[in-house]
Parts: sequence; C-alpha cells; structure tokens
Amino acid sequence: MVRDGYFYALALIAAAVLVGWFTQPAWAVVPLLLAVFFLWFFRDPGRVIPDAAGAVVSPGDGKVTEAAIVTVDGEKQIRISIFLSVFDVHVNRSPIAGVVREVRYQRGKFLNAMNQASAEQNEQNIVRVEGDGQVVVFKQIAGLLARRIVFHPKVGDQLERGQRVGLIKFGSRVDVLCDVTAALQVKVGDRVQGGASVLAYLQPKSEMAGAGSYSSAKGAR
Repeated sequence: MVRDGYFYALALIAAAVLVGWFTQPAWAVVPLLLAVFFLWFFRDPGRVIPDAAGAVVSPGDGKVTEAAIVTVDGEKQIRISIFLSVFDVHVNRSPIAGVVREVRYQRGKFLNAMNQASAEQNEQNIVRVEGDGQVVVFKQIAGLLARRIVFHPKVGDQLERGQRVGLIKFGSRVDVLCDVTAALQVKVGDRVQGGASVLAYLQPKSEMAGAGSYSSAKGAR
C-alpha cells in the first residue's frame, strides 16, 4: 500500500464520523465507500521481476495502446504506450537496471491519456536511464483526471529493473522509448503488469557493434 492511500482514507473516515454524528448515520456511507476506494486504488502488489538479459519491463499496469516505430529528434525509436485506467495499479517501476541520467518535468495539458497527442502535449515527467550501454526513456504522463506525478529517484541514482520509482495519481499513461533494434514483445491491446511484463528485449551492445563492423567491412569490398 502506498502511504498516500492511508492519508486519503483516514481523512474520509474522519469526515464520515463527523457527517454521521451531525446528520444521519446513513450519510456517512458515501465517505466510507470513498475511503475504501482510495485504499484499493493505492494498492502496491509485489511482482516477480524477469531476470532475462536485455529485458525491458513495463513501468506500469494497463493496456498497450501503441507499439510502433516513431521518429524522435530525428532518430527512429520504438515507442510503447500504456494506458492506466482508474482501476489499474498506479505504482510506477523502472523498465531497466541502470543509472538515472536525466529527469525532466514538462508542464502541459491534461488531455485524455488515450489521445496520441498526450504523448507530447500533456504534463509529464521524462526519465532517461542508461544501463549496459543502452538508453531507455520512459515518461509518466498525466491524463484527464491525473493532477500529480510523483518520481522519487534523482539524477545519478542507480536503479534496479522493476524497482518502484513513483506513481501517477488517477487515470494516466506511461510511454517507453528504446532503440529501434529492440525485439518487441507486445502488441496493441495487450494487458501488462508493471515490473513483471516484458515489453521488449534490447540487443546487447557487443552484438550491435559487431553488426556495425560487419556492415562496414562488407561495404568496403
């Protein structure tokens, strides 16, 4: 359980007591139900983290809404987008093991997270993690209902694959951007679990370097 859930629940339970005391006990049912909802919403279940080499795990629970090659700053990358409804676990996890190289908060709109435009226009937290010679960027993107993004690590921190790093309160979206050579493991419509579901496998740096050397040698003939 994320501690925020206790704060919301205790406040609502106190409100229920006051409402029941000064009005009718039946009116206390609404804040009590909301307290139960918040305790459930901020749940934080344990997950078995895959240990396969090069695995990129999902940063959150939800439904894959995009898995495609996109162009970012002139470079082709694979982008995997995951929509988190209000019914999904909202704890976010690191997709790979590595060092946090950049954390950038970008203010913006609060479009529906299902809208592809939300990837660039919505308020979001952009995190760049480097590990084993590969760089993975993941975004915590606010949605129509989300109004707060939480991210705990700082630049220079070492993360483990699947490590809890923060959360987005209420409906939202997470994006993962990785090298175009990665082997994609999901498709649009798939349901994934944060820290447990493998989105893609990164190609080892040594293999990429070897492939590049081979191509250069072949072109020189």
